[in-house]
Amino acid sequence: MREDVRGELSLGEFAQSVNLSVWRLCHIFKSDVGMPPIRYLRLLRMERAKNLLESSFLSVKEIAFQVGLNDESHFVRDFKSTYGFSPALYRSKFKSKTAPETHGNGSGNGHGPTHGNPNQPNGVRQHLVQIAKHTVLPSVHVLVYMFSNLN
Repeated sequence: MREDVRGELSLGEFAQSVNLSVWRLCHIFKSDVGMPPIRYLRLLRMERAKNLLESSFLSVKEIAFQVGLNDESHFVRDFKSTYGFSPALYRSKFKSKTAPETHGNGSGNGHGPTHGNPNQPNGVRQHLVQIAKHTVLPSVHVLVYMFSNLN
């Protein structure tokens, strides 16, 4: 799921790939991750969207498509419920917040979204910790634990 957030999740195919029934897969997934697979995929999509808002000049509609949501209004609603801001407002706040941090060594102050490189295992963990502190999804802490044990 992490590699391709654009793909539609078929619980049947997902369950079959790990040789479990759909019910059992959902039960195990929820007990291990803290949320059902569909909610986890939504979180991954919002994370990818957040990264694209921070690092690209793609339009909100293009970002919605990049994360597998063809309905821009659905995407905006999901993003706002996850982060508390519309994608456009989030981008403008992020750009204004990070503008002074671009001077010097670019490391930031360690408290904002620039902390950690999300492309490295440690960076992913740190990035998820930051998300957990700033979102309404407390179960992200469980994800941080799982990511730290994947390697």
